[in-house]
Amino acid sequence: MDHPDQAAQAVALFDERPFFEKALQHGVRHGILVPEKLAAMCQEAPKGMVQIARYFGTEYLRPDLELARTRLVNLVSLYLEDCCGGDLDRAAESLRDHSLLSRSKGGSDMLKALIVMPQSSHFGMQEHGAFEDRHIPLLAKWSLRSLTEVQAERAARSHATALVEAATWMAAQLGLDADDLEDAGKDAEAVLRTALLVRACRRNAMPDWPAFEKMVLGLRRKYAEPAHVPLALPRDLPASFIDVVQSVLISVVQDLPRILDATVGVRKLFDQTPAFLGRYFWSEDALAEIEHFERSNSALWDKATEGHGDDSSLLTLFLRIATGGKHATLLSEKTALALVKKIQKSGLDADLPRQFIGQHAPVALRGDYLQLWNAFIAEAAPVLRSDQMHATADALALLRRECNIAD
Repeated sequence: MDHPDQAAQAVALFDERPFFEKALQHGVRHGILVPEKLAAMCQEAPKGMVQIARYFGTEYLRPDLELARTRLVNLVSLYLEDCCGGDLDRAAESLRDHSLLSRSKGGSDMLKALIVMPQSSHFGMQEHGAFEDRHIPLLAKWSLRSLTEVQAERAARSHATALVEAATWMAAQLGLDADDLEDAGKDAEAVLRTALLVRACRRNAMPDWPAFEKMVLGLRRKYAEPAHVPLALPRDLPASFIDVVQSVLISVVQDLPRILDATVGVRKLFDQTPAFLGRYFWSEDALAEIEHFERSNSALWDKATEGHGDDSSLLTLFLRIATGGKHATLLSEKTALALVKKIQKSGLDADLPRQFIGQHAPVALRGDYLQLWNAFIAEAAPVLRSDQMHATADALALLRRECNIAD
């Protein structure tokens, strides 16, 4: 046979009465609430119902008043059960020591505080400020919800708040303030992931895209195994942020095999792979990216042309590109002969030099270089591709005239 206490607990478990009603009856049964207090509560209740009906609609319609009664009971229940931890003795004592309307207001204030908490960890969706009239429809909904629903929502919003605050703190340590984060409009978890990588690389600033790409390439060169990457929580991380940052750190550890995979380009992984879109943060600095792009292009162009800008050197380079050969601006007689025979056998792709010019040549000179190549290939293609008796000699003569052939 069940123990009486166990039976009482079982009954309480399935007792769906409002917590206010439970606390009220408990207080009466145990002498905590005396008749005078009950009389005072009976006088307060109608006033509270009218105030609530007026706040959410009108006090002149019976349905609104009936709904106001439900809200009054639920607001008091929410406040008592939450602040007293479900303890009926404490709840009854709270009713004894305070007015009914103050307990109702406590429930309302609790919900208002919930409503203005961030719903998302996304910096572009943060709301700041106090409860306003525009929030009243939300309060109307939440004033009819259960404590379980309220607590679940509060836990979710508290987690989002902790992520935002932790990301703000870590970004500030790396030179990025809260306004910058809001302007960027990225998720707090993305900010935290990047901040953890930045610290692992012993850098001291949140990156823009060029710096982020360089950081990842550095990780790939330095660490062959994910386990070797020194990811860790900052030593001075506030205690209130440890749990949320630790959970984000675990997600970075899970990402490391893909981050270190050198077979996938950095841009392709982080900006073109669905699972990684928005997962990491970098500052969107269009000017810096353009400058980086131009510097990269300039470096590639300078390396390919070896610093030469004369027509013969450029045509030699373009012809090598068109035949899939190694970049060069000077050919030996032997290489030139091999090049001609290759063209006679396999042809060439005249679009490859055009693509190279479009991607890497200085912007101001691209038109001139395209014109140079187009004019050359229009004249040279029939000669280079000819299979007539003296075709090879004619092709070599053309190359000696237009390109750089070593004596």
